Amino acid sequence: METIQITSKSPQSDHPKVVVIGKFDGLHLGHQHLLETAKSLVTDEELAVYGFSDHPKWVLQEDEQYKTSLTSYEDLKRLLTDFGVDRYFHVQFNKEYAKTSPRDFVNEHLRPLSITHLVVGEGFRFGKGRGSDADGLKELCEEVGIAVTIVPHTKNHGEKISSTSIRTLVREGKMEAVQSMLGRPFEITGKVVKGEQLGRELGYPTLNLGQIEEYVEVKPAVYLGTVKLYPEAPDYYYTLISAGYRPAVNGDSYKVEAYIMDFSGDLYDQQVSVKFLRHLRDETDFQGLDALVEQMEQDEAYAREILGLA
Repeated sequence: METIQITSKSPQSDHPKVVVIGKFDGLHLGHQHLLETAKSLVTDEELAVYGFSDHPKWVLQEDEQYKTSLTSYEDLKRLLTDFGVDRYFHVQFNKEYAKTSPRDFVNEHLRPLSITHLVVGEGFRFGKGRGSDADGLKELCEEVGIAVTIVPHTKNHGEKISSTSIRTLVREGKMEAVQSMLGRPFEITGKVVKGEQLGRELGYPTLNLGQIEEYVEVKPAVYLGTVKLYPEAPDYYYTLISAGYRPAVNGDSYKVEAYIMDFSGDLYDQQVSVKFLRHLRDETDFQGLDALVEQMEQDEAYAREILGLA
């Protein structure tokens, strides 16, 4: 997949395209339905995504809830590639871009891309002050010969699937519900960095994930998950994931650590991906390290029972 950075107006592109527009945070089942719809319209055209870098509520209102994402930029590129997208237009959404009128959006940002067909969700809004909607987009695009398909909301148990609702569930630690909307487990990719190595002293060596600031913070708790080691080789292990502030050891910052079951080895500076499968228990302030170790032993025994590894 080719990635093209757009910082102002779109570049001229001659190859015909079927394009999907959106933020695509999480690439959840609703996004996937948009992409499937677009893919069904492709004959000789490229399948492309026109995606925004940041959420408007963060850029325009500085709402902290929208500062972080369900997927990092690198995650999203990998997921779109796996989906068969040929070209990704990564649009730098900023306050200047937000001033674009609906008509200028179509004429200056979409028309140069040689779009034959555009696919958007029914809740799509665009233009200065979110001044137009999907029907308005369809009318403006018809003037310049671009067909538009408006796709109804994808629902889960009667509720619209949205990145906002999934972010809320991540913050609440409800990983099974998150998976039902993403179509896969919630995943964080980071670089293994050196920690305080207390886990090693306690008999539970953990890897500490660094460079994860892009992601929504998971609820402080212990989770059952899997970890993928070494990007070039598909090595997966079950893991116990601790997310939070580590009150039992007087922690003062948010961290994500993973104890990999039945594995030993040096992973420092490796890129690893941790998937959250299930919430096991909330973060607790234990009275002493002995109580902490006892609980970790119980956590591992419970995880092994769930996995049939006991």
